[in-house]
Amino acid sequence: MTTLDGRRVYTRADLMEAHGLGRSTLEKWYRERAANGHPEPAGTVGSQLTWDAEVWDRWYASRDKGVPPGLVTRDDLTAKHGLSRHTLKKLWADRAENGHPEPAHQVGKALYWNESEWLTWYESYTQSPAEDPDDLVTLAEAARILGLAQSSATVYAKRPPAGWPEPAEEQPLGGGRVRRLYRRRDIETYAATKPRTP
Repeated sequence: MTTLDGRRVYTRADLMEAHGLGRSTLEKWYRERAANGHPEPAGTVGSQLTWDAEVWDRWYASRDKGVPPGLVTRDDLTAKHGLSRHTLKKLWADRAENGHPEPAHQVGKALYWNESEWLTWYESYTQSPAEDPDDLVTLAEAARILGLAQSSATVYAKRPPAGWPEPAEEQPLGGGRVRRLYRRRDIETYAATKPRTP
């Protein structure tokens, strides 16, 4: 038990051991304390920050109050399903195109999804049936097919590498922008023939 001036306190190591929490989760909660109400430090022991055990326990107990059972955060999805936070954030950012479920609950900045709904969606997303090769796809979808960051595909459209297909259709948007649509078959052909990076 860690103490400071005769009272019980927690270091991050204590919290990790007592609650099975990851250091990154604890650091994130502390960084976002203005939004989530995380307690301020009680002081330091050695070089480690500490928190009053009673105050922290009370905050932690109330933290999930009102969150219905069966809901999960990104951290939960990372821990349970082995996906990185970066992947989960990207899936959420692309929700208009991939159909990612909306959150079922929000506490401060923390988003919660219905786990069974999310899993049903994710299984469908990763095992989607064969697509029609004549379908037209956006640059974002082309990036997904190629396993690229969306920003890379945007660069490809402006400065095409060797073998990059011509758009099947170009739709004018406001402000002089253009939406380029590609035939799925052409993107898949490019994926199969593009030079491998060493």
